[in-house]
Amino acid sequence: MSRRRPHRSSPRSWFWLLAGLLLLGTWQVMQREDGPATQPEGNAGHVERAERSAPTADLPNFLPPEAHATLALIDRGGPYPHRQDGTVFQNREGLLPAQPRGHYREFTVETPGAGHRAARRIVTGGDPPTEWYYTADHYRSFRAFQRQGQP
Repeated sequence: MSRRRPHRSSPRSWFWLLAGLLLLGTWQVMQREDGPATQPEGNAGHVERAERSAPTADLPNFLPPEAHATLALIDRGGPYPHRQDGTVFQNREGLLPAQPRGHYREFTVETPGAGHRAARRIVTGGDPPTEWYYTADHYRSFRAFQRQGQP
């Protein structure tokens, strides 16, 4: 009976395994779409307040029509079309008022023609929400707005 030598991995095998794991990790990070952790350039990084003169019964004109569907889902408590919807928004950019972790939640506002979540979000503050923010540029700027029956 012949004895077989145990199989040993070559350095090349380890290289491809590590390259594959790195690629998988990069893909997962990109799927999260958390956005950059640095302050945006220029004066785009700010929170703009909605006009107080606008009637509170109506939503502000800057919200796209798809935001109305997102707000209806938030009111119903889901189900949401994206697994990230309703998850904690960490405010890494520091553009929203400082609050404890878990205060803010993010929700996708669909972008017609995009095959992914794209850049538009509604971020709420509080449980139940008492603060409402819209971003069209993936957290580089926010516009605050109020909902009917909200202070």
